[in-house]
Amino acid sequence: MSTPTSADNRNVPQRYRGERLGLPESGPGSLSTTGIRLGAFIVDALASSLVAALFVQAGGGAGVAGHLPGSWSLIPLALDYVAGVLFAGRTLGMYLFGLRVIRVDRDVPVNPMQIVIRTALLFLLIPALVWDRDGRGLHDRLSTTAVIRDGR
Repeated sequence: MSTPTSADNRNVPQRYRGERLGLPESGPGSLSTTGIRLGAFIVDALASSLVAALFVQAGGGAGVAGHLPGSWSLIPLALDYVAGVLFAGRTLGMYLFGLRVIRVDRDVPVNPMQIVIRTALLFLLIPALVWDRDGRGLHDRLSTTAVIRDGR
């Protein structure tokens, strides 16, 4: 009798999202839904825009668009993602929505390189819109991470 390999697991029908990763079907530790993740991202994006707006000089153009922080909001967003996940396992938005980023390859904290890779890929947007059977974005797959519901 042979031991199942990861190649064998790809052909086995999965009963729920996260089963292949060894995560529970629901409750704490289960994969977050796309809607909740999107909500957390929107909170992070809005908070980053507000922080950037504090540093952007008013009067740079015509109308409302001239007063918006624009691309400058990517700086606090990147800091929120990198520092937040590195030190707390989550961003501000993830905290408010009860989510956390974990490694799926082993039970240790996410390392700084994984966080930087995940954040850079998230900023490209396309990887975040390409999902696998578990609903994880390509940025999560390439950084071997997942966003789960936190039980704390």
